[in-house]
Amino acid sequence: MKNYVLLLVVGFLLIGCKKEQPQKTQAMPFPMVTVAQKDITVYQEFPAKIEGRINNQVRAKIQGYIKEVYVDEGQTVKKGQSLFRLETNTLNQSAEASKANIQVAQVEVDKLTPLVEKGIISPVQLETAKANLLQAKAAYNNVLANIDYSVIKSPVNGIVGELPFKTGSLIGPSDPTPLTTVSDTEEIYVYFSMNESKYLDFLQQTKGETLKEKLSNIPTVQLVLANGAIYPQQGKIETVTGQINPQSGTVQFRATFPNENRLLTNGSSGVIRIPEYYKNATVVPEPSTWEQQGIIYVFGIKNNAVTPTVIDVQTRVDNMAIVISGVKPGDSIVAAGVGTLRAGTSIIPQPVKFDSIINIQPQFK
Repeated sequence: MKNYVLLLVVGFLLIGCKKEQPQKTQAMPFPMVTVAQKDITVYQEFPAKIEGRINNQVRAKIQGYIKEVYVDEGQTVKKGQSLFRLETNTLNQSAEASKANIQVAQVEVDKLTPLVEKGIISPVQLETAKANLLQAKAAYNNVLANIDYSVIKSPVNGIVGELPFKTGSLIGPSDPTPLTTVSDTEEIYVYFSMNESKYLDFLQQTKGETLKEKLSNIPTVQLVLANGAIYPQQGKIETVTGQINPQSGTVQFRATFPNENRLLTNGSSGVIRIPEYYKNATVVPEPSTWEQQGIIYVFGIKNNAVTPTVIDVQTRVDNMAIVISGVKPGDSIVAAGVGTLRAGTSIIPQPVKFDSIINIQPQFK
């Protein structure tokens, strides 16, 4: 009986041990790529506002009613070209009166001159008459100047902006709204700002001893228009304020772009793109990376098993991570699907092209 019980116990133990044995996980196929080297261009982007090189507000120098408007909004004008004409009836009457005053004063001078020469009257009377003549001439010249100011001309070559005042409007030099703005847009200025941190990075990373040298070493920049299109001409960053705006905490830059075809207009908006060039950069596909507690990893492959490898990422662009350390060109890593893997997991590596991962990532999700 004892032998029978012992046999039963041993049998149960053998059955239990058999059930507890772990089943060996079957290796699954995973895409594998080789760490690559590429020449990479990374762009920093900053919102920007576009202005003409010169923006002159056109204002009246005298008060009057607009008699004629010679131009239309958006029209190209030359410096000195007539834009508006004010009504001058009152001025013309003042001119005639001033001219008559000159004639009267001149007659008085001519009458008194021989009398003074003969000693009949005091020279003081003649000097008073001459002063009256000069005053009459000054008044006449002032009226002529105002008549000249009644024709309002363009101060620069450029494009006429909005025309808020129409024929018949009463305007004057104290009006808060200008008659129009003429913008010289043959060359345009694009203004953008960097926060203090990025500005310090700029100073440290750009070659040159002085700010002027650093500006000259910045590569040409791109302008992305409001519709997302890239402006065909390259621009150059020429100036920077060099001072932190206490309200915004930013530093303002100005880039200049040619605009011979007048495609850019004053008051538009866009985005400035500043390129950074990386020669022979070590890169891995973005889907190859994963992060845990702020540390970035890839899965290296050795003997068909995966090993977590810490990498130092400098920046990311175009579905790639530029790597400073951790892997080197030629290393084999898991290309995608890393979220399902654990250290030591056996896989069946399936080599794929690097570009197939960064260009058609969704098929590996």
